[in-house]
Amino acid sequence: MDKDKNIAIRVDNVSKIYRLYNKPSDRLKEALGFTKEKKYREHKALDQVSFDVHRGETVGIIGTNGSGKSTVLKIITGVLQPTMGNVTVNGRISALLELGAGFNMEYTGVENVYLNGTMLGFTEEEINKRLPEILRFADIGDFVNQPVKTYSSGMFVRLAFAVAINIDPEILIVDEALSVGDVFFQAKCYHKFEEFKKQGKTILFVSHDLSSISKYCDRVVLLNQGVKVDEGSPKAMVDLYKRFLVHQEGEPEKHIAREGEWRSKIQVNPNLLEYGEKLAEIVDFAVVDKDGKLTNTIEKGTTCTFKMKIEFHKDLQEPIVAFTIKDMKGTEITGTNTMYEKIEVPAKKDTVVEVSFTQKMDLQGGSYLISFGCTGYMEGDFHVFHRLYDACSVNVVSMKDTVGFYDMNSRIEVQVTK
Repeated sequence: MDKDKNIAIRVDNVSKIYRLYNKPSDRLKEALGFTKEKKYREHKALDQVSFDVHRGETVGIIGTNGSGKSTVLKIITGVLQPTMGNVTVNGRISALLELGAGFNMEYTGVENVYLNGTMLGFTEEEINKRLPEILRFADIGDFVNQPVKTYSSGMFVRLAFAVAINIDPEILIVDEALSVGDVFFQAKCYHKFEEFKKQGKTILFVSHDLSSISKYCDRVVLLNQGVKVDEGSPKAMVDLYKRFLVHQEGEPEKHIAREGEWRSKIQVNPNLLEYGEKLAEIVDFAVVDKDGKLTNTIEKGTTCTFKMKIEFHKDLQEPIVAFTIKDMKGTEITGTNTMYEKIEVPAKKDTVVEVSFTQKMDLQGGSYLISFGCTGYMEGDFHVFHRLYDACSVNVVSMKDTVGFYDMNSRIEVQVTK
């Protein structure tokens, strides 16, 4: 047992090395001792990775494909053994990794619930108590009494998820499993996930859904090619992760060197993130209210414009100009670009183009972050010409807020019919 009672999971200098052989016969020759020649090459799926997860904390793990996210989860849950290093777990784990991996296809749904429960260490009496809630959550009707081999893929994952999430674990480990089933079942899964957070459960969460990472996680670990790059706030790690996605891994430039005429009249984030190849450069940007005034404050329900000025240093084919709006936690709420809107942007070398996005501001009252970008394709490959993350903030002033992120502007009619 770890001496620090506040640690739920400790990953200490963990490495996982696989031997890769060119052909199966090389593996056999080595196993039988027929050759002393090295027939394999080593692949480090994880390279000296360390991090802690504290009790009651929700920690996300993000990274590009092949970064080692699933490998570290499998080592934590005991599915894999590390080549080097140690993992300490304090608490009962429920892992939503490979849903239904322990199911017997010949057994009925109910029989598989008891099989899985027994494998997790529950007595028959304990499973009896949980069975009604598991079946209610899965919601697959009379199919629970049919062999699992007759299930559709949707019914299979619903039952597997229901079993995994209703065993009252102290630690929940989730690997992309919240995207199973239809939209209504996904909503139920996320509701259960939120219940776990409110109950102070420990959650380790791997997902490509950056909005969910930003919304639910207290802290995020960023992996890249088996190495831990950094850990920190969801917003900072998601921004850094986006740089890895477009191979802009270097230290971000913290400030824009040039001072534009527009942005000198609004409040600009002094710590905005800027990167890109600069074949096209965003040299100025602004937020404009309904009266044409450059401002960081917009009244809800009025028209506003996000605009930017782009200088092209090379002839480009169909550049994509974009803006996005995020909340203060870094969750992307909305945004659009010229490709979605089917607007062509002329891009000739040494020309400057102004692009304006005008819309009605229906977001709820509060503060939001605005990002600008110019990207595109060259010879079929995606390129980031210039991006400005969290360039400025917008404060939406509202006299009436509704539920959620934005106002649907419903018109309500009430009639007395009797």
